[in-house]
Amino acid sequence: MRQPSVTARRVAAASVSLIVAAGAAACGPKDNDAKSSGGDAKPHKGGTLTVLNRNPQEDFDPARLYTSGGGNVPSLVFRTLTTRNRENGAAGAEVVPDLATDTGRPSENATVWTYTLKKGLKYEDGTAITSADIKYGIERSFAAELSGGAPYLRDWLIGGADYQGPYKDKKGLDSIETPDDLTIVFHLNKPEGEFPYLATQTQFAPVPKAKDTGTKYEEHPVSSGPYKVVKNENDGERLTLERNTHWSASTDAERKAYPDKIDVRSGLDSSVINQRLSSSQGTDAAAVTTDTNLGPAELAKVTGDKALASRVGTGHFGYTNYLAFNPKVKPFDNPKVRQAISYAVDRTSVINAAGGSSLAEPATTYLPNQKSFGYTPYDLFPAGASGNAAKAKEILAQAGYKNGLSITLTHSNSKDFETSPEIATAIQDALKKAGITVKLQGLEENDYSDKITTAKTEPGLFLAHWGADWPSGGPFLAPIFDGRQIVKDGANFNTGFLDDKSVNDEIDAINKLTDLDEAAKRWGALDKKIGEQALTVPLFHPVYKRLYGEGVKNIVISDWTGVLDISQVAVK
Repeated sequence: MRQPSVTARRVAAASVSLIVAAGAAACGPKDNDAKSSGGDAKPHKGGTLTVLNRNPQEDFDPARLYTSGGGNVPSLVFRTLTTRNRENGAAGAEVVPDLATDTGRPSENATVWTYTLKKGLKYEDGTAITSADIKYGIERSFAAELSGGAPYLRDWLIGGADYQGPYKDKKGLDSIETPDDLTIVFHLNKPEGEFPYLATQTQFAPVPKAKDTGTKYEEHPVSSGPYKVVKNENDGERLTLERNTHWSASTDAERKAYPDKIDVRSGLDSSVINQRLSSSQGTDAAAVTTDTNLGPAELAKVTGDKALASRVGTGHFGYTNYLAFNPKVKPFDNPKVRQAISYAVDRTSVINAAGGSSLAEPATTYLPNQKSFGYTPYDLFPAGASGNAAKAKEILAQAGYKNGLSITLTHSNSKDFETSPEIATAIQDALKKAGITVKLQGLEENDYSDKITTAKTEPGLFLAHWGADWPSGGPFLAPIFDGRQIVKDGANFNTGFLDDKSVNDEIDAINKLTDLDEAAKRWGALDKKIGEQALTVPLFHPVYKRLYGEGVKNIVISDWTGVLDISQVAVK
């Protein structure tokens, strides 16, 4: 889980597809086919949807993509065994069937998962999609030249750790069985009750072996979704998608596929994107973005214009920004010091530094405040809205620092409103009131990332953030707090070096559960238990605000992705 979670964190930091907050209603209609904030008429088929993005859709190969729920643009081309529920808010955090008839049938101990494909599934060329195609699609994701996707299967599948992909090993993986064209069976080396979530990743998209062109497959991947790729320029900078006439809505309850054509244009500056969406001139009236937020200054301008404000989608995703402690570095080896800092933090000033209350919400739990994660409210070291300097001084004295102490806070120099100098300065000012002098150490992004993820160089106190690979407590807590995931020589994300047998055992016990509601409750309880050790100080959950063109209808934003789902939108 280490690599996928850091990728999710990196993707979230780049604002490609994610965001957070509790129970807030997403912008748009509750009924996907009802009137929407994009206009008065019901959505209808036809027209061209333009997507204006900063980041190119690189590696448009299902094996190399790192997406959860099938992704956004990728989900138009690649269907998977399961997918996210395309509904607003919390309902959108559920996993539902896609190519399969259900979300999977587990064995008693959740080490064997069986899926049956729907009948009548076809590729863009009219040929039938089979279980063997899904098996092959997964196997090719193990090839070194197609790396980049989620590596969970390498850890979970029997024999996965040593498998080199079908180009080197023609035999394939014995742990994936296809007894007939509609059945596929997965044999795991440990219980994994959340396998249905994993089956939303694009590695589960079918790939016809006869059409596989290796590293060139991304130029024209064979579509199983409502759209096919007709042009891929400059490594995903310009993508043109048109209807796959062999896709049938009768087999796909999730994708609406209203537009006739999707024109994805990337490599644009964020200010240019927001300006074009704001103006909505020409084709930009039927445009959206899947990776560009409104900044504080832009949001202030939009808020003062009712017409523009009505075209802002608000999204929430499982994501937490926090202070991380390394208890191997003094004085953070003293729990009382960690507790004192927890009491001293001024979350109001931190949120202001993150862009204000419209773009960030205070956090006192490590898990995001959403039901699917098992959110259990707690505030073990209550600092109030503006910090509790008096309590912090009291605890600091108990730790042996009645005259205060001096520490260093490491942060990134990137202007990301998360780990940036503004956030660090807000922490510095708050701790000063508690008698804690903070020296700031700013690093360039690459140096910062390397330093905080290397066990030997990890600083004592630094700003961090984490995003979920899917809406559950598992991919949130395990990479950060499972002692067996501590990496001494490589990328390490268990920043507190916690190796508590009771925590490890509970993670294993929850992973066996196939009742995801029950699992969520257990994740929430575990979050609180871990929180008692004060290894992190949760600061805030970001909120995404994104403009869309005035001709765009049927806005759906789920708590799985936190961004507008382009599989649902219609254009005038």
